[in-house]
Amino acid sequence: MLVAPPHPEEALRQYTLDCLDLLDTAADAHLDTIVRVAQTIFGVETVLISLIDRDRQWFKARQGLDVSETPRDISFCSHTILQTHSLIVPDALLDPRFSDNPLVLSAPRVRLYAGHPLVVNGFPIGSLCLLHPQPRQLTETERGTLRDLATLAEGYVVQRVQSTHIRTLYEALDVERMNAMTDPLTRAWNRQGLEYFASGLFNKVADGKQVGVLCCDLDHFKSVNDRYGHAIGDQVLVQAARRLKAVLRADDLLVRLGGEEFAMLVLINQANELQSLAERVRQALLTEPMRCGVESVSITASVGATIKGSEETSEEALSRADQAMYRAKQSGRNRIELS
Repeated sequence: MLVAPPHPEEALRQYTLDCLDLLDTAADAHLDTIVRVAQTIFGVETVLISLIDRDRQWFKARQGLDVSETPRDISFCSHTILQTHSLIVPDALLDPRFSDNPLVLSAPRVRLYAGHPLVVNGFPIGSLCLLHPQPRQLTETERGTLRDLATLAEGYVVQRVQSTHIRTLYEALDVERMNAMTDPLTRAWNRQGLEYFASGLFNKVADGKQVGVLCCDLDHFKSVNDRYGHAIGDQVLVQAARRLKAVLRADDLLVRLGGEEFAMLVLINQANELQSLAERVRQALLTEPMRCGVESVSITASVGATIKGSEETSEEALSRADQAMYRAKQSGRNRIELS
């Protein structure tokens, strides 16, 4: 198996993907429609919109596949982003780059692969790809259709991001400053990132919205490190951050405050939305065990939530949410408390 090398401008490519704020977000009806249409047009088993992250490919939209991500080093799409045109592999078993790839030798048993890069601001962030367990060629018409559908996906992604307030703030950052504002383990924002982005979020209050502040602490996390080791503990934190981000929307902020504690700043229309969102946060971590290599780790969380007062600073609102979170812990953990 040939592992694809990094993109020649990998730092800027990854920076572009990070700026889009697409990774680990909820399903999108428009992109889901594109993959369903592609599956019907091409008559293939699987269609994916795959985003190539640092060490994984994550599927923003998928049809015909149950998993949400695979390691980057076995992904076909990591090869696709290295070229400007479609990558067509009529029979992966006959292609020395992929013949012994785990995705070929076991489920989904890829034989046909056809992917077209998704390019934003000049950098490939992933691909629209077709997978099928029988070998076949694509006609010229089909290749053109694949390119057209990829163009539709690109256009929708760009429009979606341009509609968010944080887009203009992203554009003012360079790679170095963005990394300084990001937690290196979970890729959530750190306190410096919170300070930078919070002002833009608070400006939305003038549009009739309110800012909800949530603090979330993983229950009994020390016991995870004690039982499984810090390497598994780190994987739990990474997966927790991904699940929390999936609950949030493009305008919301996820921050790692330190250790096993996260904060979220969210825009809401009515106060009663806050409790519902806090419960979604709790359920996101509780729903199923986290797969960390051969280990399966179950985790719960205590959540405190409040609405930022008009005269409060972000730190004051965070403090109130933090106090509510500690009340949740003192009341038995795996629950939410509002302030």
